[in-house]
Amino acid sequence: MRAVLMAGGSGTRLRPLTCDLPKPMVPILNRPIAEHIINLLKQHYITEVVATLHYLPDVMRDYFQDGSDFGVQMTYAVEEDQPLGTAGCVKNIAELLDKTFLVISGDSVTDFDLTAAIRFHYEKQSKATLILTRVPNPIEFGVVITDKNHRINRFLEKPSTSEIFSDTVNTGTYILEPEVLQYLPANQEADFSKDLFPLLLEKGEPMYGYVADGYWCDVGHLDAYRDAQYDALAQKVQLEVAYEERSPGLWIGQNTYIDPTARINAPVVIGSNCRVGPRVQIEPGTVVGDNVTIGADADLKRPIVWNGAIIGEEVHLRACVIARGTRVDRRAHVLEGAVVGPLSTIGEEAQVNPAVRIWPSKRVESGATLNINLIWGHAAHRNLFGQRGVSGLANVDITPEFAVKLGAAYGSTLKSGAQVTVSRDQRSISRMVSRSLIAGLMSVGINIQNLEATAIPLARTMVSTISVAGGIHVRVHPDRPDHILIEFFDGQGINISKAQEKKIEGAYFKEDFRRAQMQEIGNVTYPTEVIELYSKSFEKHLNIPAVQYSNSKVVIDYVYAVSGAVLPQLLAKFGCDAVVLNASLTQTAPTNADREGLLNQLGHVVEALKANFGVQVSANGEQLILVDEAGSPIRGEMLTALMTDMILTAHPRGTVVVPVHASSAVEQIARRHDGRVIRTKANPTALMEASHKNPNVVLGGSGEMGFIFPQLHPGFDAMFCIAKLIEMLQLQERSLGQLRSDLPRVCHKTYTVRCPWGVKGALMRHLVESHSPESLELVDGVKIFNPQHDSWVLLLPDAGEPLVHIFANSHDRGWVDETLREYRIRVQEFVDQDQAGIEDLSSESMY
Repeated sequence: MRAVLMAGGSGTRLRPLTCDLPKPMVPILNRPIAEHIINLLKQHYITEVVATLHYLPDVMRDYFQDGSDFGVQMTYAVEEDQPLGTAGCVKNIAELLDKTFLVISGDSVTDFDLTAAIRFHYEKQSKATLILTRVPNPIEFGVVITDKNHRINRFLEKPSTSEIFSDTVNTGTYILEPEVLQYLPANQEADFSKDLFPLLLEKGEPMYGYVADGYWCDVGHLDAYRDAQYDALAQKVQLEVAYEERSPGLWIGQNTYIDPTARINAPVVIGSNCRVGPRVQIEPGTVVGDNVTIGADADLKRPIVWNGAIIGEEVHLRACVIARGTRVDRRAHVLEGAVVGPLSTIGEEAQVNPAVRIWPSKRVESGATLNINLIWGHAAHRNLFGQRGVSGLANVDITPEFAVKLGAAYGSTLKSGAQVTVSRDQRSISRMVSRSLIAGLMSVGINIQNLEATAIPLARTMVSTISVAGGIHVRVHPDRPDHILIEFFDGQGINISKAQEKKIEGAYFKEDFRRAQMQEIGNVTYPTEVIELYSKSFEKHLNIPAVQYSNSKVVIDYVYAVSGAVLPQLLAKFGCDAVVLNASLTQTAPTNADREGLLNQLGHVVEALKANFGVQVSANGEQLILVDEAGSPIRGEMLTALMTDMILTAHPRGTVVVPVHASSAVEQIARRHDGRVIRTKANPTALMEASHKNPNVVLGGSGEMGFIFPQLHPGFDAMFCIAKLIEMLQLQERSLGQLRSDLPRVCHKTYTVRCPWGVKGALMRHLVESHSPESLELVDGVKIFNPQHDSWVLLLPDAGEPLVHIFANSHDRGWVDETLREYRIRVQEFVDQDQAGIEDLSSESMY
């Protein structure tokens, strides 16, 4: 059998180690990853290897040459012009693959039994067999679902946290029949997971998943690289070590001198031609390359030191990576997670702080303390984007330096000269961050329409009205008053897609920003017609005579978060009496407890003034809680149901879009009005996209996130929602209290259980496997239906915290209580009875 070694990757997330080295040539135990793979192939009698190359192809060709020194026959296929993708590059060498062949990734460390996998392939008469494995946290990988006969029936490429329904992932190793390549076009970019395998699934070709035992690590980022080294030293993976094992766990190469006073605690690897000086301390987990010199009294705790490095006297290295030819001078410290690129110099008594990355051929001056990457910007984060944009502690995580870099990263994904809007809430911290973002955008040649302090519904309206490439909005996080939230819009005003988020993260992490020439620096303009454009659209989609005839009195509580609000001006224009509370701005955002106190106050004011209703507005104009004429709050699931009822009464046979966890009252109301319900993933972007793309949508959102009126703009808008309520209460001749009493009675409860990140995937797979497919819905999380009670339970992994949310829904309160208890116990037992601090964050709505 012939093997195809996929070795074209540039390894951007391994930078700076891969600036002058393709990822498959990065060393594990002082030998390239690709060499370990070739050794594995040879163990299973696969000796014909075709390596597909793209990034720095000569490095691998010069190392392996014809393969004879390694006991194999090597040939090479170079993608000269552009990368063709994982499948495209294999299609490019189809003439060499006339029999069953194996494809293996060049950047993973494994000791899988390939012989057993090949035998499985032939036994199943498979056209394509994917070697799978189970991992604790599958969000970095493609998840694969198979039936009881191991035939593949579903793929999910790199799921978000809330989408996890299995921990069985694609390892990038495949056994294929040559005829499957006929499905691929020649000389075009194509990917196995995104293009070929879904097509084979669609065509009904026999495709199986072989779940392999053994070790597997995708060396896709620096943490995984270090973990693979430590696992190899601990012999969790069976790799050949190129040196003699002098004592248990201590491998030392030829012609290496170690001073008798040095202390070495296994497991440790020290290469050939090394010099270890007096009183050196080397702790378990350390890997030292060939031709390395370590000076007297140096202290090494789990570093990975590449070939040719010079480590000075009294140097301290802590779980870091010191790349080829680097010099670390006397008394310098390189701390946990730091990476020093090839041919760099760390001066005497300098300190490189944790997680700092230094690009090749750089110098840190003597005595300096480095706490930022040695290019520009702050220490790198693993991910920027969460459930709804980029968020972090104000002026701790989200600093001016961070915002400049983020703005440059976003701008680098757009065409030079493009225009974007930048808007914010009215707090000083948001002004600071937005100005820093603007500086970063200008530096890469992006022009700014600065909307300054603007409610987010107005900002979305402007994006879709004035034809810009996108927009940014900065505000205090609606759920965490000490955090800043930065949201990015596309050209329609919808939150950007996951794919666009990944592009921004890629530009940010690689620090590969476009730098505009002085004459190309972006400009800033200040549109003056923001309120006018929004008002025009607002009035166009409102029944003005009904609002004017209502003579409504509404009490609006702004919770000390906004001043100069637009809505009272608009309502006054229509003859409504808007009483505004707490509209002055405080520099400290109100806490949840503050909001509850103000909500109680609002109820008393509504009663005292005999107002039609009250409303508490939050999230810079996106979210609201209603208070009826009797002073009782309407929020959460009840608010979702009430808005659905009112809108579908006004628009029979319309479509409503709600998140997957919304109560079944929505469907019951829709049946009354011959309407349709679409459920989406439980995040704002999914709701916006579904509301915008599906025909005849009259309402989207939920009481928790806010409401979308897609004919107005694609985002959530509490201000238009209030005006629409006035209109519909007048036309339908009902009060909020009457509407509330007419809603279906549904019991909907939630319970939140702590669940470590590494357990979420296995938990979701367990739930899928332990229920019949007919009872499952996998829109987001795992929803299990009980047709006898017209009821369901949903288990939804939290996207930002180590939590799983359990939702139970039924007209039968007893069923809800029993089901919540049952699944709470199931989750807790699965996670581990010894997990401390399982928190009861329960809530209930009954109406």
